[in-house]
Amino acid sequence: MPAKPKWAKLVDHIREQVASGELAPEDKLPSTRQLCAEHGVSAIVVRQAIFALRTEGLVEGVQGVGVFIAEPPEGDSSG
Repeated sequence: MPAKPKWAKLVDHIREQVASGELAPEDKLPSTRQLCAEHGVSAIVVRQAIFALRTEGLVEGVQGVGVFIAEPPEGDSSG
């Protein structure tokens, strides 16, 4: 079985931070540069992870400001 891609590991890590409450809705994610340094990955890997999280609706990007944890959808019974 092939190893999990680095971007998928980063997605899992951010999901875990949200699930644990370490990252809450409206919290800003670290910059691409910070995520690269923390996880030992390239900027492309970080962008792929952010794209996947955005597709899931877990994060929202604000042009020129950053990427933020999205509010849970209405009717979400978690928490």
